[in-house]
Amino acid sequence: MVGEIKKLTDENFESEIASGITLVDFFAEWCGPCRMMTPILEQIASEKYKGAVIAKLDIDSSQNTASQFQVTSVPTLILFKDGKEVHRLVGLRDAVAIKEVIDSAV
Repeated sequence: MVGEIKKLTDENFESEIASGITLVDFFAEWCGPCRMMTPILEQIASEKYKGAVIAKLDIDSSQNTASQFQVTSVPTLILFKDGKEVHRLVGLRDAVAIKEVIDSAV
């Protein structure tokens, strides 16, 4: 885990998103905007905003999950509520936009 951010893999993905609200950042190490997104997500995670879990999944090391959710651009943020996708953001976003998405699911 980076700060309060959970690290997801193909192996633990389903169990980690199964209950509650989880925002998953589908990212790649080589992606500049993904690196810019990390401190924003760390800030939201440290606030424990609305009880949402913030998680990251590396699309290069967890290709099955990335493919399952048809992630073709990074960063892609997908908000899950009790294991179901409820919202998706593609591209670099600020904390306000991300919090608005979390608010929509609470």
